Amino acid sequence: MLKKFTQHPSEKGETYLEHMFNSWRIILFLKKLEVKCIVHSVFPFCYPDAVSSQIDCLKKMTNREVDDEELYEVYGGD
Repeated sequence: MLKKFTQHPSEKGETYLEHMFNSWRIILFLKKLEVKCIVHSVFPFCYPDAVSSQIDCLKKMTNREVDDEELYEVYGGD
């Protein structure tokens, strides 16, 4: 049973707690972007590139390299 909790973090080169805290860091990062998107939806002149400018940062946080074409498919384009 313990293996279920440690296998994925181990594959990523992290301990269980490191993986948990890094996941929480990504959640907080995305929550900040969520607020900026809400503000941008009402006031389009605020944060016009809040999300697009942070995609590279998010890729680094997840230690996963994704090409632009894959992002286009995941997020449905523009």
